[in-house]
Amino acid sequence: MKQTKNSFLIYFLAFSLSLCAPPATFSQQAILTGAERSDLYLPMLEGKRVGFVGNQTSIMPQSANKHAVDFLLEKGVQVKKVFVPEHGFRGTADAGEKVDNSIDQKTGLPIISLYGNNKKPSAAQIADLDVVIFDLQDVGTRFFTYISTMHYVMEACAEQGKKVIIFDRPNPNGSYIDGPMMKPGFESFVGMHNIPIVHGLTVGELAKMINGEKWLKGGLTVDLEVIPVSNWTRDMAYSLPVKPSPNLPNDLAIKLYPSMCFFEGTVVSLGRGTLYPFQVYGYTDPKFGKFQFTPVSIDGMSKTPPLQDKLCYGRDLRAESLDHQFTLEYLLEAYTKSGMREKFFNNFFNTLAGTDELKKQILAGKTENEIRESWKAGLEEYKGKREKYLIYK
Repeated sequence: MKQTKNSFLIYFLAFSLSLCAPPATFSQQAILTGAERSDLYLPMLEGKRVGFVGNQTSIMPQSANKHAVDFLLEKGVQVKKVFVPEHGFRGTADAGEKVDNSIDQKTGLPIISLYGNNKKPSAAQIADLDVVIFDLQDVGTRFFTYISTMHYVMEACAEQGKKVIIFDRPNPNGSYIDGPMMKPGFESFVGMHNIPIVHGLTVGELAKMINGEKWLKGGLTVDLEVIPVSNWTRDMAYSLPVKPSPNLPNDLAIKLYPSMCFFEGTVVSLGRGTLYPFQVYGYTDPKFGKFQFTPVSIDGMSKTPPLQDKLCYGRDLRAESLDHQFTLEYLLEAYTKSGMREKFFNNFFNTLAGTDELKKQILAGKTENEIRESWKAGLEEYKGKREKYLIYK
C-alpha cells in the first residue's frame, strides 16, 4: 500500500510539473533551410528547365543530409546542369585552385565551374534554362566568395531574362555587423559590394539588397524569389552540418574567420596546412609566440600552404569562445611583434580589407579603438540601408 501511495505521489507531482512547464518554444523547433521547404518552391518548378548552383553544402539537414539536387531529381524536377563555385561540387578544391568542368558521377549531370576564368555563367550556358536555383552555405563575410558567385549568377540571369530562386540558409555570423566598409575602387571577387566585412545578412537578404540597390551591371534587376529559412532568427547559434569550405572545418574556425582572414594579406600563416586552419597563426620567428606548428601539404585542404614545411611560432586560438566576434587584436599583435612595417603586408591585403585605409592606420600605429572610430559613420549608414532587406528581424 505504501508503495502504491508513493507511486501515486510521484505521478501526481510529475503531472503537476508538466502543467507548469512552458510550451515548446520557437527556438526548440527544427530549423528548416530553404531547400527543405519544398512546398514553397516545387510548384514554381513544374515544367521548368532548372540550373542549380551548389556544392557539398547544398544539403537538407532534416532529411538525413540528402543533397538538394538528388531531392529535386527524385521529385521529377528537370535539373539540366549544376554550376559550382570555388572549391568545386564536392568541396575538395583548395582556395584559389582551378575548378574544371566535369560530369557528376552520381547523377550524370554536367558540372560547370564558376571559378577561374568563367566566374559568370555565359548566355549560352543558361540559354536552355528557365530558372536557376542558388543554394550555397555562406559564412557572413564580404570576402567569402560564394556571395560573389551569387552576384554573377543574378547578373547573368537578369541579362537573359531568367528567374533566380535562392534557397536561403542561416548565417552563422549573422548576429552582428562589423569591420570597414568597402571603398570604391577596391571591388574584386573577394569584395563586390558596398558592405562591411561582417555584413549581418543571409544570402537571401543580400540578394534582395543587390536587387534593391541596383548593384548589378547597368542597374539591372533580376526576377528573384527567396525561399526563407523557417524557425531561425539571427541571434540563434547555428552549427553548420557540413564544412562550407575545406579550411573551415568547425564552428570555431567559422567564428574566427572574419578576424583571421586578414592574415592572407600578410607574411603570417593562419594555419593552412594544419588540421586547425583559421584557429592558429604564426611565423618563422620565435618572437611571434611560444605555440609551434609546421604547415604541410594536406590533400583536400591545402596542397601548397604558405610557409610550407617551415616551423612557425605564434598563438593557438583553439580555446577561444564560440561567442567570438570580429576583432583586430590578432592582426595588430602579429604586426607589432614582427617589426617589419610595410614588409609585413603583401599585395593582397588592401584587396581583402576592401580599402587602403586600414593598412595606413596600422602603419601609423593607431589602436583598434581609434581604427574602429573611423568605421562608425559608414556602419551606421549601412545599417539603415540593410534594414529594408531583412527577412529575419
